[in-house]
Amino acid sequence: MNIVSLPDHFFQPEQDVLPELNILNYEVRDSSNKNKINMSKHVLSFLMEGQKEVHFSNKSVSINTNQSLLIASGNFLMTEHIGNTYFRCLLFFFPQERIENFFLKYSQPGLEGKINEKAEPEPYFRLEKDDFVRHFINSLEDVCHLQNSVSQKILGLKFEEIVLYLAHKYNNEFLTYLKSLLVDERKLSFKTVIERNVYTNLNLEEIAFLCNMSLSTFKRQFVQVYQVSPGKWFQRMRLNKAREILNGNKVKPSEIYMDFGYDSLSNFSAAFKNEFGYSPKQLQSL
Repeated sequence: MNIVSLPDHFFQPEQDVLPELNILNYEVRDSSNKNKINMSKHVLSFLMEGQKEVHFSNKSVSINTNQSLLIASGNFLMTEHIGNTYFRCLLFFFPQERIENFFLKYSQPGLEGKINEKAEPEPYFRLEKDDFVRHFINSLEDVCHLQNSVSQKILGLKFEEIVLYLAHKYNNEFLTYLKSLLVDERKLSFKTVIERNVYTNLNLEEIAFLCNMSLSTFKRQFVQVYQVSPGKWFQRMRLNKAREILNGNKVKPSEIYMDFGYDSLSNFSAAFKNEFGYSPKQLQSL
C-alpha cells in the first residue's frame, strides 16, 4: 500500500510549483481499501457519488452523497466505495495562509471564532449539503476549464464565498474549527494515537503511518514507551478484549475475528489458545 501525496499526486510532474489553490474532479470505478494519504494542504471534499470512509489518528468518519468534509492537512487512511457506477468527488485544496488571510480580512464581531488550545483538535469538519452548497459545487466545476491565471483569482473568491457561507450556517462551531487549524501544536501524542487504536483492525504499519513514523521508527519508539514489542502488546490487548466479548456467549468467534486484525478464524483461534491455553470454542463451552 503506497503513500499518496496530495494534491501533488494529481498534477503534472513537470510543474515545479503547484498553484496555491487546486481543484480536482476525481473519480474511480473500483472501490479502494485503506489508501495511505499524506496531504500537504487542507481540502474541502465534496462527495458526488459513492461513499467515503476516513480513519484519522484519533477517530473515523464516514460520509455519503448528502455530506461533505473539510479535512485538515496531515496523514490519514481513506477508503472509497463506488456508488451505482463509480466514486466521484470534487476536491478543493487550499493552504494554511488562506485561513490566516480570511481571519485578517474578516476580523469583526461574529467572525472571530474561539479555540481552546488545551482541547484536542479535530481532524475534520462534516458539512451537510444544502441548495447553496450544491450550487457552489456546480460553479466550482466550471472553474476547472479556465486558464490558471484566471482560475486562481476566481478560486480565491470562491474560497471566501464558501467559508463565509459555512460561518453563517454553522456559526461559531465552524469558525472555532477553522481557527483550530491555525494552532501549531496540532499533533496528538504518540501514546494517545496508540491507545485509541488498540481495538481497531489496523495493522502496525497503518498505525505507524498515523503516527507519522516509519514502521522501524514506530517499533523503536513503542518499546521505549511500553517496554514490550508492539506486536506482543497489541495481540495481548486485543485477545483480552476478544475473550471479554466471547465470555458472554453473545457472539461467535467467526463474527469477531476480523475486528481484531486477524485474516482468518484459524489464525485467531491459534493465537487465542496460545495466549490463554484454551480455544475460543472451549471458552464458550465452559
